[in-house]
Amino acid sequence: MPKFLRIGVHQSNVSGYTSKAWCIRRVGSTVLLKWGAVEVHGAGEGRKVYWTLPPRDKTIRCRTEQRAKDYAKAAIARRRSHRYEPLTGNIAPRRRTANRSAELGQALATILFVDIVRSTEKAARLGDSRWAQVMNHYYAAVRRELKTLRGKEVVTTGDGLLATFRAPAAGVRCATAIREAVRTLGLEIRVGLHAGEYKVSGAEVIGLAIHIGARVAAKARAGEVLVSSAVRDLMSTSEIRFTDRGVHQLKGIPQRWRLYRVEH
Repeated sequence: MPKFLRIGVHQSNVSGYTSKAWCIRRVGSTVLLKWGAVEVHGAGEGRKVYWTLPPRDKTIRCRTEQRAKDYAKAAIARRRSHRYEPLTGNIAPRRRTANRSAELGQALATILFVDIVRSTEKAARLGDSRWAQVMNHYYAAVRRELKTLRGKEVVTTGDGLLATFRAPAAGVRCATAIREAVRTLGLEIRVGLHAGEYKVSGAEVIGLAIHIGARVAAKARAGEVLVSSAVRDLMSTSEIRFTDRGVHQLKGIPQRWRLYRVEH
């Protein structure tokens, strides 16, 4: 299965960062895709790459073998133009710590996903050096707002970030604060928030609530902060105003969810 690692502002000789990986495999007239956030440890040929969360996957049935070959060829070409490099070796499940005594525990929190809109286009226009500076300022701004509102950073994903909050109002206020802060850098973001239970072990988070949060963010438009009905219901007495954005089928999620836009 050909695999690709997104370089972003990092290079092949850098260790200890998070990024994205993308994999493709063709079986006859069927194309299998897999992608998700990864951690990179080590450098050069000795580096190790680990999934930070269970990767997402998709199956494309092309009817004929030639169509599948053409699809795979075009998909690989697009990936190379999106600042990805070929990745050799396997992508392993997330590393476990030496201390195995603690079992996975349940946690309840508001989950925030933030992502830069049209980041690849902006990176291509600015060039690697300038984009690296912008990204450094971007993460500094995001982390400043997280610290102010007591959010916990879980993982970064190239140009995105996952964080959790104990209180939904803090998560919503942090999202809008981040949106305004990064606009001074010429960036627009999309943000999604969901509240629910997930499993946690050390820095690792697993659960359907995480995937729902990501899907809510994917529904957001540029500059928009969307929340699921789970977040809205927890904030029924809040002064924060919401606009109903209707009921949506979230990709890969069994039930439909009503989403709300946070008003300025």
